[in-house]
Amino acid sequence: MRPNLLLLGGIAALACSTPAKAEPETQAIVDALFKAGGNQPNVRGSGAKGVCVTGSFTPSAEAQGLSKAPHFSRAPEKPLPVTARFSMGGSNPKVSDKAKPVTRGFSMRINHSAGDMVFVFISAPVFGSKTPQQLLDFASVRAPGPDGKPDAEKIKAFGVANPETTRQAAWLNARPVPASYAGVDYWGVHAYTLTDAAGKATVAKLKTVATAGQLGLTDDEAKAKPDAFYADELTARLAQGPATFDLVAILGEPGDPTQDPTVLWPEENRKSVKLGTLAIAALAPAATCDAATFDPVVDLPAGVAGPADDPMFAIRSPAYAISLSRRSN
Repeated sequence: MRPNLLLLGGIAALACSTPAKAEPETQAIVDALFKAGGNQPNVRGSGAKGVCVTGSFTPSAEAQGLSKAPHFSRAPEKPLPVTARFSMGGSNPKVSDKAKPVTRGFSMRINHSAGDMVFVFISAPVFGSKTPQQLLDFASVRAPGPDGKPDAEKIKAFGVANPETTRQAAWLNARPVPASYAGVDYWGVHAYTLTDAAGKATVAKLKTVATAGQLGLTDDEAKAKPDAFYADELTARLAQGPATFDLVAILGEPGDPTQDPTVLWPEENRKSVKLGTLAIAALAPAATCDAATFDPVVDLPAGVAGPADDPMFAIRSPAYAISLSRRSN
């Protein structure tokens, strides 16, 4: 069974504030993520394989009704610049683009003179673990053995003992391999709090909806593709015009869990509000995305806050910092 590590939500490109008593040690988590991917040098702990892109963000008229963040109040005729990165989950830069149970990632930095707004999204509505300890155990059990492969029986036993860690892979396996980074939806699996100018707070999960729709490959189509086709597909697609996504907020209701990102909110029974449109226009050199960490914990403006009760959100920032240091040295 192939390690699925951006189910780890993109847990690794990740700046600062380590909790006073982080259990388990954040370093151990990052080390386990790298080990599961074969300890490749100079790569991210997750999202090792990817492409950097640039584009713009235009807020919707409804966005200000949910959040006072300046990114949602700019005039439509003046879109904000965006630096983003599409990626494959895990720390192996040679992972196949055809791998079904691996999340695709969409990290974005929306620039504003008042400060940036950063989100890290994945192509599944749930995360792969609910606590740092479970993440460490999940990654550790997938470490390759002497034959270069993880122990399938250990992985199976871990899933039986930790059923919440199987939800993401089950969701991905029930759907086709995406035909394009631009043809799949992406979720911010954590619950955010959006606060408007009057102080009204709304709990929501954020999602990008691909304008192109859900573009999937049949099994035969996937077999015919090379292991690395996403970058070329995206290059050809962008030559015809921008790839666009709606950024939407799925509004929570009383009882919706905010502390466990492995639990699915029933979107079909939740109201959603369009916050704006992301237009991805061009590929950019890798150095453009490597210049600064996509840290969704630190880089949030007033009016947008991550969950205070979700340990998997809090661990991102220190884990990203360690991963960045490792690939930079």
